[in-house]
Amino acid sequence: MKEKALKKKRTQAQKREMIWAYCFIAPTMIGLIVLNFYPAIDTLWQSFCKTGDFGKGNIFIGFANYATVLSNSETWHSLWNTIKYALIEVPFGVVIALVLAVFLNKKLKGTSLFRTIFFLPMVCAPAAVAMVWKWLYNQQFGLINNTFGTNVAWISDPNIAWISIGIIGVWSIIGYNMVLFISGLQEIPGDYYEAAEIDGATGIRQFFHITVPLLSPTTFFIVQTRIIGALTIFDLMFMVMDKTNLALQNTQSIVYLFYTYAFTNGNKGYGATIVVVLVIFIMLVTFILQRAEKKLVYHP
Repeated sequence: MKEKALKKKRTQAQKREMIWAYCFIAPTMIGLIVLNFYPAIDTLWQSFCKTGDFGKGNIFIGFANYATVLSNSETWHSLWNTIKYALIEVPFGVVIALVLAVFLNKKLKGTSLFRTIFFLPMVCAPAAVAMVWKWLYNQQFGLINNTFGTNVAWISDPNIAWISIGIIGVWSIIGYNMVLFISGLQEIPGDYYEAAEIDGATGIRQFFHITVPLLSPTTFFIVQTRIIGALTIFDLMFMVMDKTNLALQNTQSIVYLFYTYAFTNGNKGYGATIVVVLVIFIMLVTFILQRAEKKLVYHP
């Protein structure tokens, strides 16, 4: 009888714990359902519809939106603009951040100050970043042209505007990548470097034969997340490039194109289709990266 009573008490206690557990996770679950899961499902549904005003009066049209999006040269041009931005932001942002992390990981005076300075762009509001860089890039009054005595239209020339936007992206993300690299460097045992010094290995050889291989899991994580981030770039281009800018067509990202159709033109079904196509493209890129991980990442 005592054993049965204990079992009942334990069962009731477990039930109370389970109820409290559900109460604690309920806000998060409700938030995910309302803010993530439902919008994703609704976006997928709208991509098959000709949408009405305020999401009402949707008419199912099947794959008509997909046929239009995939046959529209504007879609592929915007996707290529996004890829060009990623080709600047990801490799340069990773390499520069890695070099800075190696130097700032050493016990030097002022390292904490320099880490803070390099990380500051991450905590700055995108609107403030865009305002400062638009002033720097200004053809007539910009600091860059006045300092070097040039007259370059940094964000108005269609040939170089995408490079200028990429430079802002690299500047903005270096601090975030650097912090991740520093955390990865601190996980590498110092015995490897001591043994290499005894064997007469130079600092450069230690970097390429110890630091780079052992840091490859962190590097792969940063590269993968930054590729996804670069492919979904919007706020930077939206605030730096005006709608009247002649170079907008050569810098417009795929997400910017979605914003134009969904919110400016009011064609939410077409905009939703662009988002779904982008998601499929990102999934394909992620799948390729995951397959390449086994060959590129060194796991000690």
